[in-house]
Amino acid sequence: MSGRGVDSAQRDRLEADARYNRALTALDRSLVAVSGRPIAREDFDTLATALIVFLQQITGFVESSDRQIAAEINARLEQVEAALASAAELRVHVNVLQRALQTVASRPVASQSVTTQPVTGQPDTSQPAAGAQVVGPLPAIAGHRYLAFEDEFRGPAESVEARVSAYVPIFHGMSPVVDLGCGRGEFLAALKAAGIEAAGVDANAEMAAVARERGLNVAAGDALAYLEGRADESIGGVIATQVVEHLEPSYLLRLLDTAARKLRAGAPIVIETINPACWLAFFSSYIRDFTHVRPVHPETLQFLLRASGFERVDLRYSAPVPEQIKMKTVDLPAAVLSSSEPLAVAVAAMAHSINANAVVLNNLMFTHMDYAAIGYRS
Repeated sequence: MSGRGVDSAQRDRLEADARYNRALTALDRSLVAVSGRPIAREDFDTLATALIVFLQQITGFVESSDRQIAAEINARLEQVEAALASAAELRVHVNVLQRALQTVASRPVASQSVTTQPVTGQPDTSQPAAGAQVVGPLPAIAGHRYLAFEDEFRGPAESVEARVSAYVPIFHGMSPVVDLGCGRGEFLAALKAAGIEAAGVDANAEMAAVARERGLNVAAGDALAYLEGRADESIGGVIATQVVEHLEPSYLLRLLDTAARKLRAGAPIVIETINPACWLAFFSSYIRDFTHVRPVHPETLQFLLRASGFERVDLRYSAPVPEQIKMKTVDLPAAVLSSSEPLAVAVAAMAHSINANAVVLNNLMFTHMDYAAIGYRS
């Protein structure tokens, strides 16, 4: 509510206050007039009239006071909401600025190209092989702004690392592991903590620089070129989390075929992406990021891995939609369900339809936000 609304409520309250005081004064005078003598019929009528008017003004006074309090509370809430909105804008501006400053500070390191040397536990410092595709300057959103975008919407690196750590057991004893599109290095950090040798690559040079600042073995460059620079059957595992939705179909097919050649027999591959079969995930997580190229249905990704020669390809769903967001079913009392009364029968049939529709919609809209296709090199 605006300040004008608060002023209007305050004027109404002051006018009601004045009417209340006048009515109270009139009632007091009527009481004083009959004090010390018997009350006549005329006195009673005067007192009754003054009391009724006073009681009427009490209601107006209380209501106007409530309206003023409500107006002041609403105005204060609007001020708080405006302050919070400003704080959110300031947080974004500060985050973008911080990432831009980090980019400038690490510019010489961020220029590192994709390496073609075997994966080791040491940072890559080699030059790209002849003909290897090296990503040049990225669009503005894919530089420090996209890094800030990840901070804002994917969450802190620590929370992402905790979530993707669920994939670590898949790679035990399978070194070296390659993380394609490793971003800020969350999964690489989880592998490092588990003592698993790994390296990563990311097309965003600023993200690669941030990962290297954490002491991780990361190159800036193209994922396909990175894989093509490895010897066949030399890699113990491949993972790509929240990456394939950024890729054109032809590129994705080449990437999976190349990964199959570079992995050793029995080595795992994990491809995690947004679950477009969950409408909430599609209409929030997927379309919120305008660098996404196209969604990949779980069954489609499972088929593509199988078609590239991977076996035992399973789908693992994660990030379930919270129960409080899902559609609720109707629970009727047992007496209603067992009753043969026409109204009870109609209500039970309606509840059954509502519950059946809720199940259908929950299975379409509110399942799991992410999924991973996990397979093994045959």
